[in-house]
Amino acid sequence: MADYDAIVIGAGNGGLTAATALAQKGVKTLLLERHNMPGGSATSFCRGRFEFEVALHQLSGLGTAAKPGPLRMTFDKLGVTNDLEFVEGKDLYGVAMPGGFHISLKTDLKETIETLQERFPKEKGNIKNFFDLMGRYSQDMLAVFVFRDPAPTREKYPTLFSYAFRDAESVLDEYFTDPLLKTVLSCYWGYLGVPPKRLTFAYIAMLFFHYGEFKPFHIKGGSQALSNALLNRFINAGGTARFSCGAKRIIVEKGAVKAVITDQDEEITTNYIVYNGSQAAAYVLMIDPKEVPEAVTKDVKSRNISISALVLWAGFDCEPDVLGFKDSTSFLLSSTNFTTERIIDNMWHVGVRDDIFAFSCYDLSDPEFSPQGCCQTNLVTLKYGEAWTAIPPAQYYDVKFKCAEEMLKRMEAIYPGIRGHIEEVEFATPLTFMRYLSTPGGAIYGYEQLMKDSLFFQPGRSSPIKGLFFAGGWTGDCGFEPTLSSGFAAATSIIRQLGK
Repeated sequence: MADYDAIVIGAGNGGLTAATALAQKGVKTLLLERHNMPGGSATSFCRGRFEFEVALHQLSGLGTAAKPGPLRMTFDKLGVTNDLEFVEGKDLYGVAMPGGFHISLKTDLKETIETLQERFPKEKGNIKNFFDLMGRYSQDMLAVFVFRDPAPTREKYPTLFSYAFRDAESVLDEYFTDPLLKTVLSCYWGYLGVPPKRLTFAYIAMLFFHYGEFKPFHIKGGSQALSNALLNRFINAGGTARFSCGAKRIIVEKGAVKAVITDQDEEITTNYIVYNGSQAAAYVLMIDPKEVPEAVTKDVKSRNISISALVLWAGFDCEPDVLGFKDSTSFLLSSTNFTTERIIDNMWHVGVRDDIFAFSCYDLSDPEFSPQGCCQTNLVTLKYGEAWTAIPPAQYYDVKFKCAEEMLKRMEAIYPGIRGHIEEVEFATPLTFMRYLSTPGGAIYGYEQLMKDSLFFQPGRSSPIKGLFFAGGWTGDCGFEPTLSSGFAAATSIIRQLGK
């Protein structure tokens, strides 16, 4: 008899929802986590009197009790909805540039359309047509991929069939001529780590639809509160969690899962495993190569590892309005001359050039997020990890702090005077993410969401190895909503096989 019915490796978003769903159905479940706390990217850390949010910018798919989104439905099933307090955001995002340019897009898409038409009057009709296109496309996507129409045809879903394999840049070029407008409307690519020319139009359309329909949310206490709530539900359901205890090997015999070897060389038997990490790490580093089907190895080799990031966290001794912060989420630009080639070149470069920054000030949506009279920000730009791994250790801190200084200067160019109000600051590089997430290159988005790896061609949760399932950003789309949902779906598959 196996020691556990199921073992979940990794207590990130996918691992936590998988473990909780399993335990609540009476599956004897062990959760292993190498770190000393739950969450993975869904966590926080403290510096001085500030608790900094690591990764969550806007929670999608939640919706309200009256109009629940898919993520709220998952939370309801896990019983964590009432354990958390959510704050609805009123902004999609703002865009700001040195020299005073600023525009705010609201979650009310009608209001956003009017704002864009007022700012770009020559494109007025095209703006309305573009948002109509995104709405039609999103409705087609829901019908086919969520409600599972068994017989989708071009006649029934003409917009989906026409735009499914179009890149975002070509669609924007089809509708608009103003480069600033195209830049403003494509900013969400930063949430996926792939520039518009390489990004499927579907993602831009679905992000606008999801955030417009179900609104972006913030969690009181940050994403760590969500991780803690899921862990508490797991333990209360009878689950066993072991922290500071990772998995070193997965034992597979005759094509089926048999056991896990922990970092402490303890062998724990099981018939089901949910791996909250990359397929590459599982198949290449943890399983005997003789037990890995050739087709799996070929598939893993065909996929691209996603981007990592530079992140600057700052705590300020004053309220956001003193510093000129206007939107809880913003994208900071230095120009609109962002060709895909230039963006990618910047991503491979160690230092900070004219990179696009994602900027969050959580206190604008939740005034209680920071200590009274204070506020905090999170500033992100995307970088591949390979160049950082080539930096000699003796030079690492010089390079790191030079990049932090450049990011701060860019922030100052839009919000003058902020430096004099900084109370705490912390900085992370791709090497930081490699250390804490144990991902190749410090990848933060799983596999790169290129056309060939997009939502139409994703690797999925199941494995040809019997009893092995995957959860997290490596199974499909990246971001909080998809990773949380992936763990629940993996657990559901196991529950069905167990007949529970």
